[in-house]
Amino acid sequence: MGELEIEKHAQYILSVEKRKDEFESLVMEHLRMNGAYWGLTTLDLLGKLGDVDQEAIISWVLKCQHECGGFAGNIGHDPHILYTLSAVQILALFDRLDVVDIEKVTDYIAGLQQDDGSFSGDIWGEIDTRFSYCAICCLSLLHRLDKINVGKAVEYIVSCKNFDGGFGCTPGAESHAGQVFCCVGALAIVGAMNHINKDLLGWWLCERQVQSGGLNGRPEKLPDVCYSWWVLSSLTMMDRVHWIDKDKLASFILDCQDKDNGGISDRPDDAVDVFHTFFGVAGLSLLEYPGLKAIDPAYALPVPVVNRIFFSK
Repeated sequence: MGELEIEKHAQYILSVEKRKDEFESLVMEHLRMNGAYWGLTTLDLLGKLGDVDQEAIISWVLKCQHECGGFAGNIGHDPHILYTLSAVQILALFDRLDVVDIEKVTDYIAGLQQDDGSFSGDIWGEIDTRFSYCAICCLSLLHRLDKINVGKAVEYIVSCKNFDGGFGCTPGAESHAGQVFCCVGALAIVGAMNHINKDLLGWWLCERQVQSGGLNGRPEKLPDVCYSWWVLSSLTMMDRVHWIDKDKLASFILDCQDKDNGGISDRPDDAVDVFHTFFGVAGLSLLEYPGLKAIDPAYALPVPVVNRIFFSK
């Protein structure tokens, strides 16, 4: 098995923000909040969060907030629940949730819940179980789950469960490992894991491992480093991680590193990006790779951050 290039990955992430005028940065401008969360959480898992300008980041995050309470992917863009969760997670990393108007943010999220318990992502009305997870995770981090109808939210998520034990983005939609994480994570946070058939879903998830050791998101698809998080976190929450070959998965992730310049790609020899770097490092954290902080499988934040939020008072 190879070795994780911790220093090079940290330098790669720190260098991304300095290349704002490059094509890759410009086309991703609208989701910079997500990118900041991926990069900063990776740095924290690597023990390198102290290398960033905390105050500058917090100032930028707050400038992305709209009057409605939601956060945008960048300054001047529209608010969305995806970016709102990332903003709250970033503030949580720095232990600075005190700088945000919690009532305003949680009112925005609660206002996105629909009569059937689902959540829209923004004012335009798209429904997806990703948004159910974002709402539940965000409100939990802010200690305000009382703002929504949790029972209805659970009912909607359960209505998206399929015959194979997996979950889709809406009722009747195909099972997908990313949606499985969202649904399992949301149910775990609100203590409703009893709605999951752990053996059936665990079997479907462990079948995502292919010959190379990597994981895919659906049957007959290529492996992708990001599923090292989506699949592994779900198996962890269900206590079924031992159903896959952990050493082969770790080797696959390490083979996707750019050992010269840092960063992790979706598959070996592809171009690296912050998204796959985060999910690769997060996957290795779940595999208890030495030198990495532990990550919480439901909140997708380092365990010390989650413990500080829920157990420090």
